Amino acid sequence: MRGEYAVKDVPDSDNANRYPDIDAIVNEIFDLKSERNIPLPYAEMPSLTELGILIDLLRSVFFPGFFGEGGLGHDSTRHRLASDLDRIFRLLSEQIRLGICFSCCEENGGGDLCEKRGDAARDIANDFMKRIPKIRNLLDSDVQAAFEGDPAAKSKSETIFCYPSIQVMTNHRAAHELYKLSVPVIPRIINEMAHSRSGIDIHPGASIDEEFFIDHGTGVVIGETTIIGKRCRLYQGVTLGALSFPKDAEGNPIKGLPRHPVLEDRITVYSGATILGRVTIGSDSIIGGNVWITSDIPPNSRVVQPKSTSPAAADKLSGDVRSAAK
Repeated sequence: MRGEYAVKDVPDSDNANRYPDIDAIVNEIFDLKSERNIPLPYAEMPSLTELGILIDLLRSVFFPGFFGEGGLGHDSTRHRLASDLDRIFRLLSEQIRLGICFSCCEENGGGDLCEKRGDAARDIANDFMKRIPKIRNLLDSDVQAAFEGDPAAKSKSETIFCYPSIQVMTNHRAAHELYKLSVPVIPRIINEMAHSRSGIDIHPGASIDEEFFIDHGTGVVIGETTIIGKRCRLYQGVTLGALSFPKDAEGNPIKGLPRHPVLEDRITVYSGATILGRVTIGSDSIIGGNVWITSDIPPNSRVVQPKSTSPAAADKLSGDVRSAAK
């Protein structure tokens, strides 16, 4: 099964009821002009279903007792944790192998290259496993930031169970480590799983330090080369994006260049703010709602929209019922 979108075979119908234009449609789908848009027949692909299980296991490891099988004692929880870690290693090794294989097929046309990737995948998975305690510590700091940052939060447990910021950061913290290990495809799938559920879009390449919190969250976009420092907070609808895309001589976008903002420590960005390009927002700054920023902001700044003013008597506003009544 290639992920959750695979379907079961449908029995062939009798010829009398057979759709008459099937052959023409099949030929058109497999026309050489469109073949580049579908996976090649020999391209093994990661499984969305297996990656979903992987994320659920990671969540139970990062927050023991909160997810997975609950109500266990101390010794049983340790045993369950060890079992989950073993399953994570085996699942991750296979999915990394499939991701590498898929990437090889895309770049090199397939062949037997994939058969040599099993050992490399296990090595990468082993490196990731060693980073799990670090990820757990970062997530603990995110939970603390959520609890302190939202007066409506009744407990840290509530933020773990309910807050989209914690769900998204659980995926992102894991995906970012895989991204740094140069794992193809898998990090993006993991973050898009959280994106589809929360409306928060974070590229796995984005570097986010400790005690990070996104309040509400819907519509937040954080680009690939964004760097966010300690104790930063974003509100819904914030965009940390690229201003432009440099192109090579053939007109293709140049990949990998730093093109997204840098937020230093202790920065709050309110709802609807847009910060574009490789600009730096200095520490201890507050960015007000619905502002548009494309240049550096010094530390300890307050950036807000100009205050609105009432129109002068001489100003005529189209559709102003108050003017029409006078």
